[in-house]
Amino acid sequence: MRPACKYISRYVAFMALFLSFQLPALELETVSVKYIQAPRIFRLDGVIEAIQKTTVSAQISGQVEEVLFDVDDYVEKGKVIVRLNDKQPAAGLKQAQAELKEANARQKEAQDEYERVKGVFAKQAVSEKAMDAAEAAKNAAQAKLEAALAGLEQAREQLEYTRVRAPYSGIVTERHIEVGETAQPGKQLMSGLSLEQLRVNIDVPQIMINAIRESGDVYIEAPDDKVVPVSDKTVSHFADPASHTFRVRLDLKGDDLWLFPGMFVKVVFQIGQRPVLAVPAESVVRRSEVTAVYVISAEGKISMRAIRQGRNLADGNTIVLAGLMEGERVAIDPIAAGVQLKQQYASSPAD
Repeated sequence: MRPACKYISRYVAFMALFLSFQLPALELETVSVKYIQAPRIFRLDGVIEAIQKTTVSAQISGQVEEVLFDVDDYVEKGKVIVRLNDKQPAAGLKQAQAELKEANARQKEAQDEYERVKGVFAKQAVSEKAMDAAEAAKNAAQAKLEAALAGLEQAREQLEYTRVRAPYSGIVTERHIEVGETAQPGKQLMSGLSLEQLRVNIDVPQIMINAIRESGDVYIEAPDDKVVPVSDKTVSHFADPASHTFRVRLDLKGDDLWLFPGMFVKVVFQIGQRPVLAVPAESVVRRSEVTAVYVISAEGKISMRAIRQGRNLADGNTIVLAGLMEGERVAIDPIAAGVQLKQQYASSPAD
């Protein structure tokens, strides 16, 4: 029985070897490695900053009665952030209102007197001097009324200065005063910034600045391969004397929730075209820390070759920096190529 089993085992091994020769590598779909034109890309580090950032200061003197927001709080535009003691401005407003009432009464009285004298003067019952005096009194009363109106407006403004409001919607970044302190005109109260309008600052080497001035292809590269468009580009017309770099500002479009002031980001500039060696991105396979493709020789043999991969292109290709030469053929489907490579190894004579 044992010799029969031995022959059966040899027969199975022979049939497996025979079948392995029936799947030639030529059946794999392949593509030729070739040079194509790709955008020339430069990546530079940039820093996000808020376009609107403000430190709010006091306009009048007064003791701080209430601080309504703190650091990291979100404040809507027009909301009161600090309240000052308003007793003195409130008293000034009442005084201005009283002066306006008096000026109104004086103006009405002078107007009535002017109309009376004017009627009598038409009948030539009073002198021209009396007519001139009545007109002057009317004009003086009107001027006092206008002065009282201006005083009332000023008093209202002084009272409003005790309620310090947010100039725009944003985040509080720093608090400069506490309850009980006395604010003086110009005293810093609170700092904040808006997250709605952001921009990126980049320091560009002088060797690249002329190309960047002429090129409009620029975007921000997010960690998750998201692309953030740029709405406007401003290039400085002078270089920093210490670093010899030019400052470039990029205004961002829309609301990007992952961007915050102070963050470092990658800014991508596309400047012209250059020839690069490329293969389809789907032909690249990763095994542990090795990036490779399956190369098909002219004799139809398959080999796995490590490459140095560059960036992926928009047309579905990927740049090959090292490991391949123009004209070589690679398998488009790495899984099928891997299966046939194993069969190729199995069919090779044992050492």
